[in-house]
Amino acid sequence: MASATDSRYGQKESSDQNFDYMFKILIIGNSSVGKTSFLFRYAEDSFTPAFVSTVGIDFKVKTIYRNDKRIKLQIWDTAGQERYRTITTAYYRGAMGFILMYDITNEESFNAVQDWSTQIKTYSWDNAQVLLVGNKCDMEDERVVSSERGRQLADHLGFEFFEASAKDNINVKQTFERLVDVICEKMSESLDTADPAVTGAKQGPQLTDQQAPPHQDCAC
Repeated sequence: MASATDSRYGQKESSDQNFDYMFKILIIGNSSVGKTSFLFRYAEDSFTPAFVSTVGIDFKVKTIYRNDKRIKLQIWDTAGQERYRTITTAYYRGAMGFILMYDITNEESFNAVQDWSTQIKTYSWDNAQVLLVGNKCDMEDERVVSSERGRQLADHLGFEFFEASAKDNINVKQTFERLVDVICEKMSESLDTADPAVTGAKQGPQLTDQQAPPHQDCAC
């Protein structure tokens, strides 16, 4: 039977030597901001200019190494259209990290960031980590959202901020790796300060074993 060292943030499967931890990550934001292209650039290092709207939800798996830890990322690409919102929000539960994306050439997608942030707070657990990403920074001539406005909004929401381009492969890998690092940092803090007497807060995925997990710092 597989054991979990800290399934509130990820799973360490003692019976599976292929990875040390597994993190569930969601990419969310309005339709057409480039979520699918961003995922394909990271997972497969490919890009296609053709826009095909995601139907419902899809995911890819990528395994990375961070500070001697093999981490399996399960990255979910969500549909941005309102009609799929009920489907996609159901996947927020158990997600350790979110990439909240807008298009720097689309004011409406930027204005929607606050609503997406509210959905994260509503449907995910308290310790989920979020990065705000302004995509399509290669389209500088069509920019309508300045870098400063993006940074200010991120500061207001308490998120870290990146501008990126799936097309030109700018800050794609860096965004995912920073999110993984933040998740690992918070996981280590949680293990250091865990108080089993504290109840009532929203929790992430529960431990699969009844026994208490051993103390283990994540060196990511």
